[in-house]
Amino acid sequence: MLSYVALGLMVFVALVLFYGIIAVHDIPYLIAKGRDHPHQDAIHVAGWVSLFTLHVLWPFLWIWATLYRPERGWGFQKLQVAQQQEAVELQQLREELERMRARVDALESAAPTPGSREA
Repeated sequence: MLSYVALGLMVFVALVLFYGIIAVHDIPYLIAKGRDHPHQDAIHVAGWVSLFTLHVLWPFLWIWATLYRPERGWGFQKLQVAQQQEAVELQQLREELERMRARVDALESAAPTPGSREA
């Protein structure tokens, strides 16, 4: 009787481990699906490939799935927008500086020099 209990326990443990390994390999796909990742199908297929290669690819799939966020994409668009805004602001500052220089030059040419006296 004890042999059957041990056999049942071994089968149960084997099934739990098998299911656990399959569930763990699917985590990057679930992350990608939750984030509406554009490559979620590729991540899912690569997860199955990783399952057959003893999860060698799994950490890279996890990183790949977590890099994308729906609100900012890959993160590069936000950087490009910020750089464009900074370029516009820099151009505005240059134009304002030129206007100020022209104004200062006009005021200096209109004002008498300190050494000369106008009578």
